[in-house]
Amino acid sequence: MTPENNIKQYILGHRISLIVVLCLFGLCIQSSITPRKKRRKTDERVYLIHSDELRYDQFGNNPEAQIVKGHVQFTHQGAHLWCDSAYFYQVSNSVKAFGHVRFKQGDTLSLTCDYADYDGQEQKMAARKNVVLTHRRQVLHTDSLNFDRLYNYAYFFEGGTLTDAKDKLVSDWGEYHMDTRQAVFYFKVKMKTADRLITTDTLYYDMAKSMAHVVGPHSKITTNTSVVNTSDAYYNTKTDKAKLYGRSTLVDKQKQITGDTLLYVKNGDSYGYGRVVYIDKENKNSLLCDKLKYNEKTGNGYATKHALLKDYSQGPDTLFAHADSIKLFTFNINTDSIYRKVHCYNKVRAYRTDVQAVCDSLVFNSKDSCMTMYKDPIVWNGGRQILGEVIKVYSNDSTIRKAEIIGQALSIEQMPDSIHYNQISSKDMNAYFIQGKIREAESIGNVRSVYYPVDDKDTSMIGLNYLETDTMRMYLNPERKLDHIWTCKFTSTLYPMTQIPPEKEKLDAFAWFDYIRPIDKFDIFNWRGKGKDKSLKVIKRREAPLQHLNSR
Repeated sequence: MTPENNIKQYILGHRISLIVVLCLFGLCIQSSITPRKKRRKTDERVYLIHSDELRYDQFGNNPEAQIVKGHVQFTHQGAHLWCDSAYFYQVSNSVKAFGHVRFKQGDTLSLTCDYADYDGQEQKMAARKNVVLTHRRQVLHTDSLNFDRLYNYAYFFEGGTLTDAKDKLVSDWGEYHMDTRQAVFYFKVKMKTADRLITTDTLYYDMAKSMAHVVGPHSKITTNTSVVNTSDAYYNTKTDKAKLYGRSTLVDKQKQITGDTLLYVKNGDSYGYGRVVYIDKENKNSLLCDKLKYNEKTGNGYATKHALLKDYSQGPDTLFAHADSIKLFTFNINTDSIYRKVHCYNKVRAYRTDVQAVCDSLVFNSKDSCMTMYKDPIVWNGGRQILGEVIKVYSNDSTIRKAEIIGQALSIEQMPDSIHYNQISSKDMNAYFIQGKIREAESIGNVRSVYYPVDDKDTSMIGLNYLETDTMRMYLNPERKLDHIWTCKFTSTLYPMTQIPPEKEKLDAFAWFDYIRPIDKFDIFNWRGKGKDKSLKVIKRREAPLQHLNSR
């Protein structure tokens, strides 16, 4: 074999080996790769299903259009389109439909209009004139609507009306998403429910949840009896529940409530949070707090956190009262015999220019117009201080007519020199008023008094008159000056000013709490209690004798 043949045989052997290697390598690669599934083709063409007449106008305005007339029907990716006549552009995959246009997609969506321009490439439809879009139970009426099949939403821009069961919504511009069943409306929005009208600039509406989100600085929710002014509110048209944010105000006849957050439930528990202000114009009072709870059906309420009660029913002066918590109970609601009870408890302080009060708890009953103060109550009027175990104040047409001090009653009047005090202590006291002015004061049971008579000429004190009796009545003139005194059997001693025994200057029950007295309407939030040694004595009540039946 020649060298040349050896070289050829060598090269041929290597070629065969290389081919074998490549074949084996290719088989390995092919066996390691999973064959791809072929992508399913979708037919994106618009098909003409039927027409009574079809023609071309090659020399007219639409040379690319197929002109179809009479019972025209198209189909495109599961949707159907009917009309009286149309221009069918097969190249651009679009249709211009005229007359009695009807579009249907699935079992939940249908559309009718006078004219429609449908683009099969982008799956968009522009419907004009007398447009009615129906999706489930929602019906939209407008004259200009664009529908996007790809994203399944529609919007109108020249005014529209959406009807959802009993709810009707009108606006200048809006959009509706079929998948989420959520809608947005802008400009001159009005939503009419069974008994409410909502007006706003922007409204988001969730059809599935019947939830309306009202946004706008001049938004209103109006009923036959009430108006809500808000800038941010959620309202459920089915349950009639509302969540009001952004410092909203609810006005119901003569009553008004304002708060940073109001949660309203018809015939249920409603709440107010953050700088809540409740105003009752009919009864001339208001309530301020940071947390309020009220039930419209039962008439019961609760206020706490910086609770402040204002009452301006008794003339130009306003009574300011504060307590840790205030509760309202309503009885016989929606009847002619309705009445209410207000409970103020823990650290009650009240201020008005002519009267101030402090106690631990207070109850007001509108049935008998009685205000009862419990646990170390103290009342100040001018230079007079009154205290006892319980103090009751009765009113008539918002004017005080009677006051009762029950248990360890003590009345102290500071003299003009601020050193001497007129004092009366007894078991109980009664005060009677005419036109809001005290005219009679009655002390009953173990009465003791320290009184400084005054000279009528120079108003100087004559001496100290100490008196003990069982019952004493003091009568005053309209100027609140002492007219005369009546007592039953008594013992009395008059000491000249220079011969007053030190132990007779003050009764053993004497206690002057000027440091507790509220000085203005702002001071009612500053609690100053008595010292432990200044509390009223605990008097045990006599128990009734128990009678035991004979066991025989």
